[in-house]
Amino acid sequence: MSIVIKTPEDIEKMRVAGRLAAEVLDYIEPFVKPGVTTEELDRRCHDLMVNVQGCVPAPLNYAPAGYHPYPKSICTSINQQVCHGVPGERALKNGDIVNLDITTIKDGYHGDTSRMFIVGEGSIQAKRLCEITFECMWLGISVVRPGAYLGDIGAVIQKHAEKNGYSVVREFCGHGIGQKFHEEPQVLHYGKAGTGPRLESGMMFTIEPMINAGKAAIREMPDGWTIVTKDRSLSAQWEHTVLVTETGYEIMTQSAACRPKPDWIP
Repeated sequence: MSIVIKTPEDIEKMRVAGRLAAEVLDYIEPFVKPGVTTEELDRRCHDLMVNVQGCVPAPLNYAPAGYHPYPKSICTSINQQVCHGVPGERALKNGDIVNLDITTIKDGYHGDTSRMFIVGEGSIQAKRLCEITFECMWLGISVVRPGAYLGDIGAVIQKHAEKNGYSVVREFCGHGIGQKFHEEPQVLHYGKAGTGPRLESGMMFTIEPMINAGKAAIREMPDGWTIVTKDRSLSAQWEHTVLVTETGYEIMTQSAACRPKPDWIP
């Protein structure tokens, strides 16, 4: 399958979808606190997307081949949960870390982004993992430009994670996105620079590294969706949707409260 090059009309609609997804994360941040259930976070996000933004929550009833339909509107992955955590009756506790993954559909186009939240007072170790993962995402974004290779993204992410004593999840990756939730290319968060397809203006994909404090091995929970670390170590993830422009990149999932790029990353 070939990589879809986005038209100016596609790009403008993706800017809207991406901004709306980021604004869901802005909205929900004050509610991420000890005692709140992930079910309540899901309900609040669902109501905002559907009743205020006029969006469709992309995860709700999403069913790729081999999976039963996903039952909720967002993903809530706590502590050792790597990704695709299903909201439920679990209440957040002081010191938890949680990834909230939001994908909106607006006028047929997808906006996909996620952030880490520290509940109450997090440990030094948890804060460091979240910070290094944020840096990994931005280092991956920083190498995006026409003529670069897709493998450059994974190489710089892997180098930073492993230099800091962490591991990169191999089984899940970033992906092309547009009118479909998942398109080509697959964006690996590890690998070798100078390999893979050359990037071209108009390509759009997510960069969403999943970084583990322990080993990279993962397993699937009985719900058929939630992925956890095999060694029960903490895991963190950040995600932006990125457009390759004629001179570099544009972040499609920006919002007023979106955390900026670290100053030291070019």
